[in-house]
Amino acid sequence: MPLDEHEQKILDEIERQLYEEDPKLAAMVAKAVRGDATRWKIRLAVVAFIAGTVLMFASFTESLILAGLGFLVMVGSASWMALTIRSTRSLQTGQGTVDAWVGQFKRKWRREE
Repeated sequence: MPLDEHEQKILDEIERQLYEEDPKLAAMVAKAVRGDATRWKIRLAVVAFIAGTVLMFASFTESLILAGLGFLVMVGSASWMALTIRSTRSLQTGQGTVDAWVGQFKRKWRREE
């Protein structure tokens, strides 16, 4: 059930106050919420991979088209899982951000001088 406009304003105000009063807690909460979504995506990718494997092996002798479709599901789900894990790691370490890239560039520039 969606919030009405007044409730949404109250929720936004509480969130703003949380960020102002305790930014570390707000960051921890945001990270925990992201972690739940990441776990859900990885689990879904694993289930899709298993379903693709079952489809591939079950239909291999009868229909190469279905077996190929199962293989494509396996490849797609494995790619999705790898990209999810990579993006999670880059967010945790700060890699992939513009600030991290600029910092790395500055360190390399200083070494060459």
